[in-house]
Amino acid sequence: MLSDIEIAQACSLKPIQAIADRAGIAEAYVEPHGKYKAKISLELLQQLQDRANGKLIYVTAITPTPAGEGKTTTAIGLAQAFGQIEQPVLLCLREPSLGPVFGVKGGATGGGYSQILPMDEINLHFTGDIHAVTAAHNLLAALLDNHLYQGNALGIDPKRVVWRRVMDISDRQLRSIVAGLGNKSDGVARETGFDITVASEIMAILCLTTGIHDLKERLGRILVAYTYDNQPVYARDLKATGAMAVLLKEAIKPNLVQTIEGQPALVHGGPFANIAHGNNSIIATRLGLKLSKYVITEGGFASDLGAEKFFDIVSRAAGVKPDTVVLVASVRALKFHGGVAKEDLSREDLAALERGFVNLERHYRNLHELYRLPVVVAINRFPSDTPAELEFLAQKCQAIGARSAISEVVAKGGPGGIELARAVLDSLEEAADFQPLYPLELPLKEKLALVATRVYGAEGVAYTSQAEQALKRLEQLGYGNLPVCIAKTQMSFSDDPALKGAPSGWTLTVREVRVLAGAGFVVAIAGTILTMPGLPKVPAAEQIDLDDDGRIRGLF
Repeated sequence: MLSDIEIAQACSLKPIQAIADRAGIAEAYVEPHGKYKAKISLELLQQLQDRANGKLIYVTAITPTPAGEGKTTTAIGLAQAFGQIEQPVLLCLREPSLGPVFGVKGGATGGGYSQILPMDEINLHFTGDIHAVTAAHNLLAALLDNHLYQGNALGIDPKRVVWRRVMDISDRQLRSIVAGLGNKSDGVARETGFDITVASEIMAILCLTTGIHDLKERLGRILVAYTYDNQPVYARDLKATGAMAVLLKEAIKPNLVQTIEGQPALVHGGPFANIAHGNNSIIATRLGLKLSKYVITEGGFASDLGAEKFFDIVSRAAGVKPDTVVLVASVRALKFHGGVAKEDLSREDLAALERGFVNLERHYRNLHELYRLPVVVAINRFPSDTPAELEFLAQKCQAIGARSAISEVVAKGGPGGIELARAVLDSLEEAADFQPLYPLELPLKEKLALVATRVYGAEGVAYTSQAEQALKRLEQLGYGNLPVCIAKTQMSFSDDPALKGAPSGWTLTVREVRVLAGAGFVVAIAGTILTMPGLPKVPAAEQIDLDDDGRIRGLF
């Protein structure tokens, strides 16, 4: 069996202008980065602003497990399947972070015969967008520390600096550090730390901005510290906005690549959904909707994370609404939720499948009843799935009123997703009555409680004293009307990764609250979730190599 990278390297790619032509993008708006990827000028979106939008298909999943669900491969394979049945389609995805690539999870370019290409370049550096975010973020940090060193005219309290540094590698050693040690000329000593770049507010801003003017406004609103007399200090106070914008000048442009079967894909922005808002850029999605009759996008992790944040944060900022949802599940993952150990998942077990189905059912009901959207369950078929298990799962979906379709896009590419594509087209005939979960006028605590109780199934929310004080202060500063973004484990509806299925009778514990004033939302950090991951005992980096011919080996 070929590995993902071997499949990708065996493909014949089309020149990027041929992909642009297929998407309806004239050569004047294409800025090539080599033969097979390109930046797309922001002028194109301005030219198309009066064109009607296409239909937006949102791909999400059940709660992740080590058994695999296949959300990104399903999104890519669905686009390939639309191509197989000659339907115009454009794919919008996030960019991979180097943290998972060299860590444990892997990349974000799909797998098997459902991939975007060139997969190695997309997974490793791509067009430099994430590095630009890193540079802009750390420039602001450097300007802030320089201000402290050069006399601190703003009266910033070094113990109340909230702007940390970032890097795009998982490195637990940098989570909590002391900087500025050494001689007097080496800076002001203070406690700080690093987050992973995809958790940066600047990454969130890049994905939520609508253009250069809006980008600069948002960058200026970043809250970086408080003064000795408890007044907020913003990036604009440090005169950092213009320089940060310059570093993001190219990163703001979406990137065009292709699927294995030649469908166009805009890949832009990379926020994680467990610690950030978890969706690709508004600019890419808006552009896709102007260019194509159908646009497929996906959000990180399960529907309680990426999808909820798209519905309650991104859709408001973008002014777009999803028309239907694809909920990806697998027999193996549901058996894992039903209590089967990973090593035993290949055995047929209908009882475990039924026990684990409660996880799928909660995700479905949230999407269909809370957000009022049509839903198609994509059953991602694995070789170990038995006919009895697949039929049982299809019947369980039918019993709760959910459409379902088998997907075999990993093994068969587009042809393996035709059944799913037709089910999605059928679902688009059903009128969506989408609405966000809460109005922005509600107090922050009430918004957090609605997400926790109605989406997650919690009994309520508990706050540390630090979180209580932060919420009160943010309300006083005028941030109470912002949407909320809960950072929590992706492995459970709850804030405890060990709780599988659809847990109830638990309380969400918020330990810290931050405002991302430039991005435009309030982050509540729950449970033990970390904003700087660590590497596993055996990192994926140990298997990656470059041979004497310059070909990458061991990359998935």
